[in-house]
Amino acid sequence: MPHLTSTEISGRIEDLYGAPLGDLEAHAQDQPPGMLSALLGMHDALALAERSIDVHRDHLARLIHPERQIGQHEVSHLLDGSRRLAEAVAVRDVQAKSVAAVLQSLAPVPAPAPSPPTPSPPVPAPPLPAQSTAPSR
Repeated sequence: MPHLTSTEISGRIEDLYGAPLGDLEAHAQDQPPGMLSALLGMHDALALAERSIDVHRDHLARLIHPERQIGQHEVSHLLDGSRRLAEAVAVRDVQAKSVAAVLQSLAPVPAPAPSPPTPSPPVPAPPLPAQSTAPSR
């Protein structure tokens, strides 16, 4: 199963519930905890992990800039930044896998099908001509 980004996950949640993510978040605040709030929480955790990856990657890129000297003091920062980046990637991977599995197990609630038109009552057959009991000639 490929890792999905928070943007892809938000699109799947919107498709599942048939509303924009902002509307769903507002709706979930007024409801008791349920599947929607769980999915939104998982999406938020995934988005936070993605932002954390970006921050730690950028920090490491600054530390290893070619014009910068790496001394003994910077090594501890490199190791710490690498550890934090690895943790953020691990969190992102777990969150993406979990929310994708939950979304895959859910199907959109079908819109209520319009009730079939009620057939009109059958038209009564025309009355048969009365037959007389007189002998015919």
